[in-house]
This record gives sequence, C-alpha cells and structure tokens, in this order.
Amino acid sequence: MRISLLDRSRTRSGETDAEAVLTTVQRAVRAEELGFGRFWTAEHHAVPGIASAAPTVLLSAIGARTRDIRLGTGGIMVPNHRPVVIAEQALLLESLYPGRIDLGLGGSLGFTAPVRRALGRTILREGEYVDEIDQVRSYLEGRAEITVRPRVEPPPVFLLAIQGGLTLAAERGLPAVIGGPLLQDPAAIDAYVENFRPSPTTPAPYLVVSLDVVVAETTERARELLLPEAWAYLDSRDVGEFRPLQPVEEVRRLLRDTASTKKRTAVDSWVATAVAGTPDEVATSLAHLLERTGASEVLASVSTYDRSDVRVTDEFLASLLG
Repeated sequence: MRISLLDRSRTRSGETDAEAVLTTVQRAVRAEELGFGRFWTAEHHAVPGIASAAPTVLLSAIGARTRDIRLGTGGIMVPNHRPVVIAEQALLLESLYPGRIDLGLGGSLGFTAPVRRALGRTILREGEYVDEIDQVRSYLEGRAEITVRPRVEPPPVFLLAIQGGLTLAAERGLPAVIGGPLLQDPAAIDAYVENFRPSPTTPAPYLVVSLDVVVAETTERARELLLPEAWAYLDSRDVGEFRPLQPVEEVRRLLRDTASTKKRTAVDSWVATAVAGTPDEVATSLAHLLERTGASEVLASVSTYDRSDVRVTDEFLASLLG
C-alpha cells in the first residue's frame, strides 16, 4: 500500500504557532525514518489554529533535515500567487532537493473575506484558474515568454480536485488528489479515468485519495480521537476560524453542553467520513477504499489533540507500506 502523510501544522490548545511548525518538521523526519515515501504540507493564510502559510518555505526546512523522502505542497493555492512566482519557488526547491519535490496545486481562495482582500483576490472568474495552471506549467517547462530560474528539471505537478480540478487533471494528463464528497462520486472518478489524456510525465491516470485517518485500541476510542478536529472544523462555520485543537474530554463537554442538535449530528457525520478504528479495521477500510476508487495512493491527515496518538497512527500506517 502506498501512503503519504499530510501535515497542516495544527496548533493545540496552549501551544504556540512556532511550536506547531517545529513539530511538523520533526514529524517529517520521523516519517522518513518510518519509510514513508512522501510528506505533504499545506497553505492556510491567517487561520488561527493552522500555522502553515507557506508550504515551500516549510518544505525547504524539512528538506534540510531529511535525505530521501519526497516533499509535496498539498497544496499551493494558485489564485493567491502569480504563476511565475509559484514556478520559481518550485524550481528553487527542486534545485535544493533534486528528484524529491512534488508540486500540488489547488484553486481555493482565502478562508474569510478579510483574508481574500488581504491576498488581493476576492473572486475567481470563469477560466482564470485553468489559465493560471497552464501558466505555471509553461514556466516550469521552459515554454513561457521568459525563462524562470533556476533552470532545472521541473517537479511533477499534482492537481487538488477543487475548482473543477478532476476534469482539468484528466484534460492535462496530471495526477489528481481527491477527498471529501468526491470519494463518494464514482461517476466523477470514472470520468477522470476515461477522459485522461496521457502526458510525458503521467502516462496513465493516477489518483491520490485524501482523508483523515486515526488508529486506536478500540473503534470507539479512535472515533473519539477525531472529535477535536471535527469540532474545530464545524465550529469554524460559526466563528470564521479553525481554533486550536482541544483535548478530547473538553470537546465531549462542549458537545454535551451545546443546544444545537444539528451541530452534534454534523460532528458525527464528519467523524463518519474518516477512516478510524482498530489496526485491522483501518487496514481493511483503506484497502477497500483503494479498490473502490481505483486510487494508487492514500494521503493521510492524522490530526488529534494528543500528539502521541498521531505517532501511534503514523507508525501503524508505516507498517502497511509496501
């Protein structure tokens, strides 16, 4: 089984942003020791509870502490940057860590209206995202009006399946990362495979499925470990921010005290979208997921309050690598 890890540099209650970023670097070092082939970081601007805003900068630090593991941006949000700058940063990373960089690109705008204004992009007009993806690739491949530096072999490009990314990935012959509702949309997945146009870098369709994963001694405990992230995600809709993860016991209290039955139901629904359970249950679920979607790789986000639980899941996932 091919498994990669995604780390968003989530903060915990009482923890500084700097501590969360350092822990991401340390986790990547441990991931290489465990045998993982790829480690991804993400881009989130001005979001409390998430310390990673610049995945290329973070990967530069991780690259300096590791030797072989591939380093992926999961992803750089194209609307937030000029295509030429994205290409320059990717090529610079590739020159520092040859053959180890994967450029994941997405189309999300900033999380809130003030963030979008600060980034200078409040709307995404039809066709803009596709055009900017093509521009990034032209700069990477040396086909643009100017030649960006450093001039090295470009890293492979992955598309996050947002803003029509799955269709675009098929048209451009690129690997795609899918998650959320797309995991339950066999028609969209089939369309990617059927409409895929082979490219020099990707001769056949390549799907990566992204989801939350956690392992514990019992199914009930594994589902409990997901509560801090589930609560933070759903709470963000009310408060406009991802708050730092809180202890499981505190989230249980918040769920008991909330007057919103709808919110409690939503937390349960969020937990149900993850793969959580005993080691045997998780191994079986991941195998079925890969078989059902035809995906080649799992991108696991392991996020709960106690980092020792994250380490347990990382170690178990490493035991499935093959």
